[in-house]
Amino acid sequence: MNDRVLIVGGTGRIGSSVARDLLAHTDAHLTITGRNAAKGEAVRQQLGERVDFLQLDLNDRDRLRGAIGESHLTIHTAGPFHDRDGRVLDSCIAAGVNYLDVSDDRTFTKTALAKSELAREAGITAAINTGIFPGVSNSLTRYGVERLDEAETIEIAYVVGGSGGAGVTVMRTTFLGLQAPFEAWIDGKWQVVEPYSDRETVDFGAPYGQIGVYWFDMPEVYTLPQSFPVKTAIAKFGSAPDLYNRFTWIVARSPAAWLKNHAVVEFLSYVSYAMTALTDRAFGIGVVVRSRVSGRKNGQPATICTSVAHPDTAIVTGMGAGAIAQRLLEGSVRQPGVFPVERLLPTDLFLEGMTRRGIKIEQTWESSTAIAPDRPN
Repeated sequence: MNDRVLIVGGTGRIGSSVARDLLAHTDAHLTITGRNAAKGEAVRQQLGERVDFLQLDLNDRDRLRGAIGESHLTIHTAGPFHDRDGRVLDSCIAAGVNYLDVSDDRTFTKTALAKSELAREAGITAAINTGIFPGVSNSLTRYGVERLDEAETIEIAYVVGGSGGAGVTVMRTTFLGLQAPFEAWIDGKWQVVEPYSDRETVDFGAPYGQIGVYWFDMPEVYTLPQSFPVKTAIAKFGSAPDLYNRFTWIVARSPAAWLKNHAVVEFLSYVSYAMTALTDRAFGIGVVVRSRVSGRKNGQPATICTSVAHPDTAIVTGMGAGAIAQRLLEGSVRQPGVFPVERLLPTDLFLEGMTRRGIKIEQTWESSTAIAPDRPN
C-alpha cells in the first residue's frame, strides 16, 4: 500500500505546491484539506486521481485527529502561523504520525520545539520551518558553515518579487511580522531590534539587482544560533519593486495598536495584494535567497556565499518542503523529536533533493586566500 499524506491547508497556494512536488517525486496518495468545499474540489481535480479532498476546519479537533490517524505523514501548510497553536503537532504525537510544517513564525517555532521530548517519546520525526525561507535558507547556511573551519557570522538576505505567487496569506504574514520588536543574536548576545529597520542594499543579481533589505523576525534568527556556535545571526527581507519596501517601512512605523488591529491587517493585506496584480507582470513572482557565512578557513579569514534563485516563490517553497517530506516517507531521514531544517537534513541529501528538482545552488568564496569556488549542481 502506498504512503498516505495529509496536507492540512492543501487547497492554498503553498499547500497545493507541496502536493504537486510529492506527486512528482513520490508514489504517495494525498489528502488535501480546506474549509471551502467548492475550492477544495476544484484543486483536487487539478491535482489528479491520487488526491482526495477533505473539508476540515482546524477547530474541529475530533475530525482533525481522525484525519491524522489515517495518514503516514501530516504536512501543516495552513498559515499564517502567527495565528496557529500546536494542535496539529499534538495530534501527530498522539497518533504516532510524522509531521512537517512550513511555519515561519518565532512563537510557533518555540511552541513546536518545546514538544521535542514528547515527539521523541512517541517515536515521530517532526520537521519545522521547511519551505524556501525558512527551509532552503537553513540548508544553504548549514552548507556554508560546513565548508569553513570555524563560522562566526551568518547573514541571510531574501528578496521576493511582488506576491511571490503565494496569495494574500503572504501579505498577512508580512504585516503580522511588523507588530512588535524581536530579539536577534548579535555579538554573542540577544539584542532587541525593530522590524523593518536598518536598511541594507544587497545586489541579488538578475533580475532584481540592488534591493533594500530590512530586519524581519524569521525563525532562522532564533534557531541558527542554537544550531551553530556563531557570534551573530542576521536575517533581512526585501521586496521587488523597492517601492513596496518603502511602503512597508512606513507601515512598520505606525502605532502598535493600529498594527495589531485585525481589520487593519486585513485591509493592508488585500490592498497590497491588489497592487501586486499589476507589478507581478513587470517584476515577476520569483525569489532569491543568499546565505553569507564568515569565519576562518585554513587559518585565514574567509567568507562563503551560498545562494539559490527561482522564478516562482510558491513553487520553490513547495519543493523545499516536498524534498524533506520525501525523505521522511522513504525513511532516509529519521530522528525522533522536533527539529528545524538545519538540524535534521544532511547537506548531501539537501543537494541531491535540489538537483532532482532542477534547482541550482551557487556557492562562491569571498577571501584573500586562494580557495577554489564550488558550484555543486
